[in-house]
Amino acid sequence: MIDIDDSVLKDIKSGFNLPPKPELLSQLQDSLKEDEPDLCQIASLIATDIATSAAVLKVINSSSYGMSRTITDIRQAVMFLGLDSITQLVTGFLIKQAFDQNKCCIKLERFWDTATEIADVAILIGKKIKSKVPVENLHMLGLFHDAGIPAMAMKYSNYVDVLATANENYDQNLVFHEESFFHTNHAVIGYYLANSWNLPKNICQLILRHHDVHYFSEKHPNDEKLCMAALKMAEDLVHVNKRFVPNPDWHHVKVSVLKVLDLEEDDYQDIRDDVQDYFIE
Repeated sequence: MIDIDDSVLKDIKSGFNLPPKPELLSQLQDSLKEDEPDLCQIASLIATDIATSAAVLKVINSSSYGMSRTITDIRQAVMFLGLDSITQLVTGFLIKQAFDQNKCCIKLERFWDTATEIADVAILIGKKIKSKVPVENLHMLGLFHDAGIPAMAMKYSNYVDVLATANENYDQNLVFHEESFFHTNHAVIGYYLANSWNLPKNICQLILRHHDVHYFSEKHPNDEKLCMAALKMAEDLVHVNKRFVPNPDWHHVKVSVLKVLDLEEDDYQDIRDDVQDYFIE
């Protein structure tokens, strides 16, 4: 695990106006800590926020989740999926609402569309591999892994220029360019944001390390490696389908990712075909 020095976190806290954890999420997390959480009470709590309820039901009933039946209300969703899954879905919706477009120099709608696509493709990959990875973990990681980007776009008015530079130079990933300009990067900022929202520690660590090409050469719990591998493949496949070039990280990690996911090259090509179909639909 990487531990970020407290002084670095203090600098981030003082220098970045990161969105605070929403009250709804605080209440949900408090409920999870109880010895016997009241599922009905929690369902009622979520249902009071109509926009969140509608968004959660939309995700659950999407093709990426592949439910065998339609979930029509939050109480059904809580009973069917459980508290942890629902909390992660709620968190995913709330992070999208947390940033103000008027204070941001990038188009947030486009950013979250891409994040949603990566989350969907990560779930698709998770369903194709032999090992079982919780769908909600892939969904949350897909949505949240780049959440440091809008935070940096709110902090730095010239951040869009750094994105443009990165898009013109595929030999180096975005983190390299961010460090060159700002001496920090979106993975570190995203880690801090995820920590401040009390996301699961393993998700926070994956956010922090998601551009670290040395990750797969280290020892980590198998479920975490599976999540990271699915994320990296999803990032690349979305990148290829939208920009027609590989993600800058992919050639560094492809062999390791396929090994972790226990996929042969033919299996990988099948997944590529499925992802192409996803973008055509």
